Amino acid sequence: MAAFRYEAVDARGKARAGVLDAETERQVRDRLRGEGLFPTAIEAANSADAGAVERTRLSATSLALVTRLLATLTRSGMPLDQALAAVAEQADDPRAKKIFAALRAQVAAGEPLAGALSRWPRSFSDLYRGLVAVAAETGRLPDVLARLADYLDARQALRQRFTLALIYPALVTVIALAVIVVLLAYVVPQVVAVYQQSRQTLPFLTQALIATSAFFRATGWLWLAAIVAAVVAFAIADRRPAFRLRWHAALLRTPVAGRLTAAIDTARFASTLAILTGSGAPLLRALDAARDVVWALPLRRAADAAAGLVREGVTLARALAAQRVFPPVLIHLVGNGEASGQLAPMLERAATLLEQESERRLTWFAALVQPALIVAMGAIVLVLVLAIMLPIVSMNQLIR
Repeated sequence: MAAFRYEAVDARGKARAGVLDAETERQVRDRLRGEGLFPTAIEAANSADAGAVERTRLSATSLALVTRLLATLTRSGMPLDQALAAVAEQADDPRAKKIFAALRAQVAAGEPLAGALSRWPRSFSDLYRGLVAVAAETGRLPDVLARLADYLDARQALRQRFTLALIYPALVTVIALAVIVVLLAYVVPQVVAVYQQSRQTLPFLTQALIATSAFFRATGWLWLAAIVAAVVAFAIADRRPAFRLRWHAALLRTPVAGRLTAAIDTARFASTLAILTGSGAPLLRALDAARDVVWALPLRRAADAAAGLVREGVTLARALAAQRVFPPVLIHLVGNGEASGQLAPMLERAATLLEQESERRLTWFAALVQPALIVAMGAIVLVLVLAIMLPIVSMNQLIR
């Protein structure tokens, strides 16, 4: 028996979609008509082409929602294939409908869930698939999916707070730069024509502004080309691990941004390690998976080195302390967790503390940057306005 995706409308014209098991499309059509539905499209659930599979990607919000829904359904005792079919029917995102309908067909055919998820690497990360595989081995799929949904929600919330904190400074910067460009490219040349007819000696500030405007008008395309070339060169160089390691290390040495990046990365590392160890994964396997979620290469290499020490028999707390890059709160809580046999809860507590620290640093950074940007851009605009107005004031005094 195969699985078929269908789209239909009921007697009121309301669209319906879902997955049904049947031998042929005709059986699906007959069943739908028996339920008072009028089918508009029927196709095999596993007929998605490979290209579409590779291009499909769920958003972070949609992935968290369907993960929590799947956790709830499996915890209620529903078989996995039926739960996947229910998620496909319930999901609002059309991409999620197609993915989970295909997942249901593959699981019904006998393929493990983790293996089926590997067809969508852009939607389900290595960590996601690894946790599902561990859950299948330990028989704790509902609990692992629930914790994974919490983890995805927390990451999404942190990302949203980070974005919201930077929106205002970004808008101020863009608007101020647009004002400066308009003044230099349009207003200043108009004023220069008036000053040239007056034949008066211009103030130094005005002369400097006119020279700056002429320079940027003559070399504007060169500056634009240089910026584009710099961005492309950086993108190409960033593919090289040696270059990425150098600039990540330089970023971590930055007083404010470096501490914020380290706190966010370490919180992600601790949270992932807590989920894996709490789900029954061996510590070495958990360390390997948690290392991959770390963004900064120096911290990732430190996590890799710590895993090597643990493999040699060193405790996790001592292995992390030997790297001299992880926060003391993480090391102390890990040591306490190892001594008390409560490693996963202590890792979760460390992740919570580090996330709170990163939020405080982000709030402080945004509170510092916003007034600094306003003052800097206001000063630039003030200089431009003074450079334009000073000759006008001088001309009025001559007339009097």
